[in-house]
Amino acid sequence: MNDSTFKFEFSDLNLDVRQIEMVMGYREGESHEAISDLIAGALIDAESFCELKAEYRIFSGIEFNPSEKSVKIAGLEFSLKKIVFGQLRKSESMAVFLSTAGEKIGEMSRKAMKDGDLLQGYIYDVIGSEAADGASALMQEKLKMAAEMEGLRITNRYSPGYCDWNVDEQHKLFHLMKDNFCGITVNSSALMSPEKSVSGFIGIGREVRFNKYTCGLCDMKDCIYRKIR
Repeated sequence: MNDSTFKFEFSDLNLDVRQIEMVMGYREGESHEAISDLIAGALIDAESFCELKAEYRIFSGIEFNPSEKSVKIAGLEFSLKKIVFGQLRKSESMAVFLSTAGEKIGEMSRKAMKDGDLLQGYIYDVIGSEAADGASALMQEKLKMAAEMEGLRITNRYSPGYCDWNVDEQHKLFHLMKDNFCGITVNSSALMSPEKSVSGFIGIGREVRFNKYTCGLCDMKDCIYRKIR
C-alpha cells in the first residue's frame, strides 16, 4: 500500500440536523424547532467554511512490546496503554493518519462566541468536530479498500488521548508526519492547529480485527465516542 492524501466535499459527510442534535445532547424529540433551524443554517454555512483534508502514511517494521504496552514506529516508541495496545497489537504495519476540517469553521465558532452568540458558536464548534471526524472515517474507508486489495484487514482508528494514551504523544506522532498534506501543526500543549483536526493510528494486518470502540472498558466520561457511537 502507498501513502495517500485526500480532499473531500462537505456533502460527502452526510451530516444532518439530527446527528448534530445528538452530539449536543438532545434525545429524539427534545430539540426545539428554533435550535433545529439554527443547526440547519449552520450546516449550510459549513459547506463553504470547511476544507476537508485527510491523509495516511504507512509504516512497516513496527515493534510491539507487550510488557510495556508500547509500539515502536520508525525508531519512536509510543506508550499506547492497555486498551489501545490490545486493539493494535496484531498489526503488521501501521497507518498514521491526519484529518482536518480546516481553519474557517473554528474561526466562525470563535467569532460567534466573541459576539455573544454562544449557542451559534457552540453549533459551529460541534459541526467542526463532526466534520473532522467524518473526514477521518472517509479516509479510513479508503484505507480499508486498499488493504483488502492486498488481502489485509484494518483496525478501528485510535488517537492520542483515547483510553489513557497520553495526548502528549501527539508530538512524536507529528514527527512522523512532517510537512503533512493537511497542513496541521501541534503546539507545546499537544493541541493541533487547525483545532478541528484528528490524528492517530490504524493497524493493518492479516490477523487484526475492526472492533467498535470499547467504551465498556474505558472510564473516560467525556469522550465523544461514548456520546454518539
